[in-house]
Amino acid sequence: MSGDGASTVGLLSYETLVHAMAGAMGSVTAMTAFFPLDTAKSRLQVDESRKSKSTPVILAEIVQEEGLLSLYRGWFPVISSLCCSNFVYFYTFNSLKRLTASGPKESRLGKDLLMGIVSGAVNVILTTPMWVVNTRLKLQGVKFRNEDLHQTQYKGIFDAFRQIIASEGVATLWNGTLPSLILVLNPAVQFMIYEAMKRRAGSGGKKISSAEIFLIGAIAKAIATTATYPLQTVQAILRFGQYKVDGKGGVMGSIYNVFSLLMDRIKKHGAAGLYKGLEAKLLQTVLTAALMFVVYEKITAATFKVMGLNQKVKL
Repeated sequence: MSGDGASTVGLLSYETLVHAMAGAMGSVTAMTAFFPLDTAKSRLQVDESRKSKSTPVILAEIVQEEGLLSLYRGWFPVISSLCCSNFVYFYTFNSLKRLTASGPKESRLGKDLLMGIVSGAVNVILTTPMWVVNTRLKLQGVKFRNEDLHQTQYKGIFDAFRQIIASEGVATLWNGTLPSLILVLNPAVQFMIYEAMKRRAGSGGKKISSAEIFLIGAIAKAIATTATYPLQTVQAILRFGQYKVDGKGGVMGSIYNVFSLLMDRIKKHGAAGLYKGLEAKLLQTVLTAALMFVVYEKITAATFKVMGLNQKVKL
């Protein structure tokens, strides 16, 4: 088979589509289960005047001030964005994995990391506008401690797109793209560790249990999240759009703005301020990632069995 034919098989195969669909469904299931933790994390990142640091306390405050359903405010746009984002990421990652399957086995760690970075970059460019909109919708109607944060009046996803483009320009939809591109290291490191640990757990043809997949996914995400959390905070602030550094903006943002936001955070809250909300973030992302991988592996295995492929995932 020619090189072009092999590329087509890698990019358009049923197996790649199954991985993408399973990844999207796994992420939707897991995020829905742990969505209130994401709500707590977003408040701690953006509303600097909020003093509560404990996740249970801030969740109790939100329920008391805004009602129980507020814990799921912005669920639909977040789930929509997450579904598209993970479909793109898993599709790209598994396409690259198939295309490079014949390469040297000793370089797998580096290859997994590179594939994760490329997949993340493609994902960021395609889906950042959806994440900007869902950040705005998720924080709409909340009771901010910081009086400088202004409320928005969006009627839904499409109205948010319309208002943002009309009042702030198309480029605003890519706010936070620079830290997002740097943050492709998060899923890249996560997948590199996940793939390596899964290969080790499944060595010698050993079947990997759901509990092992959950633990492997949790460890991989915890390491990746802790390493990149300060940039995740900057990303959330830029997406919210109400923090400006010397009026700078643009599609890619700027290194200066990112650096200034990091320094401003340290000046106001000390170095620990860079990790404000980390507890909620770890609880949410680690549990979500772990459950997502379990659902993903179960769906892919069941689908391949139904399709009669009896394909064992190549580790």
